Amino acid sequence: MNPAQTTSSAGTPPGLGARPRIPGIGPVLTLLLLAPLVAEVLSGATRLSYIFVLVPEIMVWGVGALLAREATRRWQAGGRSLLLLGLALAIAEEIVIQQTSLAPYAWAGTSATYGRAVDVNWLWLLAMLGYESVWVVLAPVQITELLFPSRRVEPWLRRRGLAISGIVFIIGSFIAWFAWTQNARPKVFHVAKYQPPAWQLLMGVAVIALLILGAYKLRASRCGQHGQKTPSPWVVGLAAFILGLGWYVLIAIAYGAIPTLPIGIPLLGGSLWAGVAFLMIERWSACLNWQDGHRLALASGAVVACMVGGFGGSSLWPRIDLIGKVVMNLMAVILLVYLAIRQRNRSSRESS
Repeated sequence: MNPAQTTSSAGTPPGLGARPRIPGIGPVLTLLLLAPLVAEVLSGATRLSYIFVLVPEIMVWGVGALLAREATRRWQAGGRSLLLLGLALAIAEEIVIQQTSLAPYAWAGTSATYGRAVDVNWLWLLAMLGYESVWVVLAPVQITELLFPSRRVEPWLRRRGLAISGIVFIIGSFIAWFAWTQNARPKVFHVAKYQPPAWQLLMGVAVIALLILGAYKLRASRCGQHGQKTPSPWVVGLAAFILGLGWYVLIAIAYGAIPTLPIGIPLLGGSLWAGVAFLMIERWSACLNWQDGHRLALASGAVVACMVGGFGGSSLWPRIDLIGKVVMNLMAVILLVYLAIRQRNRSSRESS
């Protein structure tokens, strides 16, 4: 996603001490739903047969993405800060809440030791840092702000809303922790409960704090614009699709698709892949002609990659789950096409 500029530069949001104008509940509800829908439902990670888990996912992913977006806007920060806050949310999920990067793998067919050292699943952690920061935070925030373009630079919550959101996030995190570590692992996957060492949890909290601090410190950082032209939105969208699909290859390897592959190869390859994506998108978004059409193409390419990559392993799903994913994916494509048409019409009106 866009690590440099995820929003238009038009307008200036109120400062942290100002009381923001609340533009209505629409953007808030949209982001609360989009974050888990994109990352979990459209990808197939959450399927119809257990769609009930969407409730705690909204409480964690939806509220987490909303809080990250609110902090970024109140700090008058850019996409780099939003990316760091997305990484902080991913660390919270992987280390503190569900602890899937600490506990031995629960799913069948995956070696409990592949990519694991000092009680950390390093390859899984790398894969989820990219996945959760992009498809939980960056892409949903971008799409929501494109749906509500006149409200993109404004905070959407007052202090009471922020406090309620924080409480909901904590409750949702506890539900997610209990459902996965105390119920799903022993009763569904038939593996022992796992209690991470206290020092690992404390390290996770410390990393989260550092990422939040880094996001705040970067609030005044702006990616300087240059005169070069951004490729067409089609090229941007295709690049986002390829980059996203490549990340799904890393996720498949983390799941144990190539158990004989030396672990250093996917770790290094994934890190380089992420670095190339960051630098490429940051450079493109700094071009003078970077517009909403490019932003939509970037988000759309990532979402389509998420949907396509999510079909991996679907041959083993119940028919109802496969049908549900196909239907949801088609609905998402229709929404993206609608957004593209609306964006083109709006650009035509502005240029006439």
